[in-house]
Amino acid sequence: MQKTPSGGIEVMRAAEEWQRAGAYSVRVQGMNRQHHIALREEFDEHDGNGTRYIVLLDDGYPFATCRFYPIGAGRVMLGRVVVLPEYRGKQYGMEVVLQAESWISELGFHTVEIESRTVAVGFYRKLGYQIVDETVVKSGAFDCIRMTKELHRKD
Repeated sequence: MQKTPSGGIEVMRAAEEWQRAGAYSVRVQGMNRQHHIALREEFDEHDGNGTRYIVLLDDGYPFATCRFYPIGAGRVMLGRVVVLPEYRGKQYGMEVVLQAESWISELGFHTVEIESRTVAVGFYRKLGYQIVDETVVKSGAFDCIRMTKELHRKD
């Protein structure tokens, strides 16, 4: 684990089950409980082995997460970006995405795709993502738009 540049907050690159439990905890609190997303909808075939997770911890307490998994040559799907309500508005959403992008790049991937909730498109644009297609698709309970970002290679 490492501290974020702002200090105090730990960043965990979760790959083992006990670490993924932190990501799952945030998702249960942030999506299942707050948005009434059924567990069956929140957790899918992409959760578990092979998927990587970033978890931000405040004094050991998981409060923000995202996941990513390969979807093709050099490409990953980033998703399930969740920050607990009491931590929102403090740029932790940006931090968790940037931490994921750093890890993604280290693993040799160069393209990140995301199905952004329509209300979050501006957030991802600020992080350099661009809309691939203006078509709004349903992803569970949310209206989403596909976005992408090319990462700079660290050769």
